[in-house]
Amino acid sequence: MSAQARREFFKKAGLLSAAGIMAGMPNSSALEPLFRWARQQPDQTLLTDEDFWYQVQQAFTVSPGLINLNNGGVSPAPRTVQEAMKRYYDYSNESPSYYMWRILDQGREPLRQQLARLAGCSADEIAMNRNSSEGLETVIFGMTLSSGDEVVASRQDYPNMINAWNQRVIRNGIKMVWVNLDLPSEDEDYLVRQYVNAFTPKTKVVHLTHVINWNGQILPVAKIAQEARRRGIEVVVDGAHSFAHLEFSVRDLEADYFATSLHKWLYAPIGSGMLYVRKEKIAGIYPLFANDSPKSDDIRKFEALGTRPFFIEQAIGKAIEFNEMLGIRRKQQRLHYLKNYWMERVGSLPGVNLHTSMDPRWGCAIGNMSVTGKTPGELDRFLLEKYKVHTVAIQWENINGIRVTPNVYTTTRQLDQFIEGVRAFTKQG
Repeated sequence: MSAQARREFFKKAGLLSAAGIMAGMPNSSALEPLFRWARQQPDQTLLTDEDFWYQVQQAFTVSPGLINLNNGGVSPAPRTVQEAMKRYYDYSNESPSYYMWRILDQGREPLRQQLARLAGCSADEIAMNRNSSEGLETVIFGMTLSSGDEVVASRQDYPNMINAWNQRVIRNGIKMVWVNLDLPSEDEDYLVRQYVNAFTPKTKVVHLTHVINWNGQILPVAKIAQEARRRGIEVVVDGAHSFAHLEFSVRDLEADYFATSLHKWLYAPIGSGMLYVRKEKIAGIYPLFANDSPKSDDIRKFEALGTRPFFIEQAIGKAIEFNEMLGIRRKQQRLHYLKNYWMERVGSLPGVNLHTSMDPRWGCAIGNMSVTGKTPGELDRFLLEKYKVHTVAIQWENINGIRVTPNVYTTTRQLDQFIEGVRAFTKQG
C-alpha cells in the first residue's frame, strides 16, 4: 500500500470513528415531542403554561433543595449537554492524543458553522474559546493603540474589561474616557448621548456592554455603534449576557468585535465561549496566544490555545440543539415574563426599590432590587438562610441591590417563595 493510500485509509477510518462517536452521543429526542407541540401553540398561551415549563425543568438536574436565582453568574447545562461532555471526556481518556486531535477535533468546523448560524454571521468570523473575558481581552490586547489614543467605556462595564483597558493605560499610555450611566433607563436618546458626547477626534474605540450584568439594563448598542462607525471609531461589544438570551443577529449590532460566554444563556458547558471579529478586522488584531501567522486574516489564529478541553467544546453542539428546539424568541419571552412576575409582586412592598426596567426593550431575565435601610448583603443572606433562595448581592458604582435571575427551569411557584421571602424581610422593620 502506497503512502498516499495509507493516508486516505486512515483518513476514512478516522471519519468513520468520529461518526460512530457522534452517533453515540446522548440526544434531546425525548424532548422533541414536547417542543414540537410547543411550536404549534400561540406564544402568549405558552408563556404562562406552567405545566409546559415544568416539563422543561425536567431537562435540567437542578437541586430541589435550593432555588437558584443567580443564573446571571453561570447557568446549569441541560442533562443532554452534561452527558455529552462526560462521554467526550471518557473518549478523550481512552487515548488522548488520538481521540482529541484526530477524532473530536473533526467536530470543530461543523460546530463553527452551527455557532455562526445562531449568531447570524459567517463561520469565518467565529472563534471558540473559554469565555467572554478571554474573547474581549484578545481584542483589547490585540489592537494597535498608541499613547494618547482615547477609548470610551462605561463605569458599569464588567470589572475584567475595565481592568484590561486600565492595563493598556499603564502599558501604552492610552486615555480612558469613562461614561457613568444613571440606570435603569428607558430613554434611548439619553443612553446614546452619554457615549456620543464622550467621542472626540482622538477616540479610537468604544466599549459597549449589550446587557449590563449588574441590573440587566439593555443598551441600544446598534444606535451607539452607528454613531461610532460614522466617526471611524471601532466598536467592541461585551455580549456575555445577551447571546442566546435575546433574539438578535450579531451583525445587526454594527459591532466590529463581539464576545460571549456560552455557559451563560446558551447553557453550554462551563468554560466555553465565542469570539466574533468582523472579517476585515481579523488581520489587524494580534492573537492573545501567539501562533506562526499573527497578522493572518484567518479567524482560527485566535484558537491557538495549546491543548484544550475538547470534551467541553464539542458538547456545545448539544446546547445549540436544545436552544433551537426551545426557540430563542420563546425563551426570551418567558425569561422576561418571569422577571416581571416577581417585580410586579414585590414592587409595592414597603421600602422596596426596583432597579431594572420592566419594558422588554430595556430588560429581560436579569432584575435588581433593594430595600431601603438594608444592605444588599443582608437581604441576600436572609433569603438564603430562611428561604433557601440563592441570589447575589451587588454593590458596584451607583448600582446597589440583589440581582435576581430566574431561568427557563424556574417555575412561578419557586418565584412565589422568593416573593414571600422579600415580604418577610420588609416586615422586620
